[in-house]
Amino acid sequence: MRVFVTGARGFVGTRLVARLAARGDAVVGVDREVDVSRPEALRPALASATPDAVVHLAAVSFVPDSWSDPEATFRINFLGCRALLDAALVEAPRARVVLVSSGAIYGNAPPGAPPFREDAPLRPGSPYAWTKAAADRLGGVYAERGLEVVRARPFNHTGPGRPDRFAESSFARQIAELELGRRSGPLAVGNLDAVRDFLDVEDVVDAYLALLDPQRPGLAGGVYNVASGRGRSARELLDALVAKSPVSPEIVPDPERWRATDASVGDARRLAEATGWTPRRDLDDTLSRLLEHWRAVLRAA
Repeated sequence: MRVFVTGARGFVGTRLVARLAARGDAVVGVDREVDVSRPEALRPALASATPDAVVHLAAVSFVPDSWSDPEATFRINFLGCRALLDAALVEAPRARVVLVSSGAIYGNAPPGAPPFREDAPLRPGSPYAWTKAAADRLGGVYAERGLEVVRARPFNHTGPGRPDRFAESSFARQIAELELGRRSGPLAVGNLDAVRDFLDVEDVVDAYLALLDPQRPGLAGGVYNVASGRGRSARELLDALVAKSPVSPEIVPDPERWRATDASVGDARRLAEATGWTPRRDLDDTLSRLLEHWRAVLRAA
């Protein structure tokens, strides 16, 4: 199978490209060298790839970045999605397009609320989530026009290489800095009572591979959460990381990182029923590998 991947050098993209290549697929990956919001750049790249399948990962994915530059977020997340779908409709009309949306499009719920199902109303609460919701809906429109679009809505996912702009990776880096004497003083955190649904990034890649499977033709037009179904507070993740370290850091709230106490947890039973996918990696082991990643990065530096 020939697969065209946008965002190919990102946190998920690098893993997806490697997994596709390892199983024998021909992969054409593009990243910042092809501006996905410019049809004149994207369309020739996709046409030359002659893909059987497309995975659209390219996006502004860090919520604070979307607040600081909502115009760029709209351009990349929505206009880039539109350009990709337009190009696929003309240049690869028989290709399956796995459109990577986000669990953030449901908004957040009070802690203890039931996990979001795919039929939950969309209540995006940031420019990132708004643009992802609009792109998600647009994917549904193109599915109605005959393009084989499959929408994936992943919730939080982590692992080695996760940028330290994100909470759990920031915790891991700060702990590693304290261990190696690269940092003094307290460990800065946001609201530790916020609850999120976390997966190992490799489980998310497994989900995308399942959605690409040409032996499952009934997936076209579908919407699938990629989630564990279990909420974990930021405090749980921090405690797990600290338990793996010899340091006992002072914890201090950082006003810049603060947000309301809320929850975002997904129900992925539809994906399990359609493909047999289920999370297989233990999150505690994932956090161990994340912490060791930062130790190695800091030692090398």
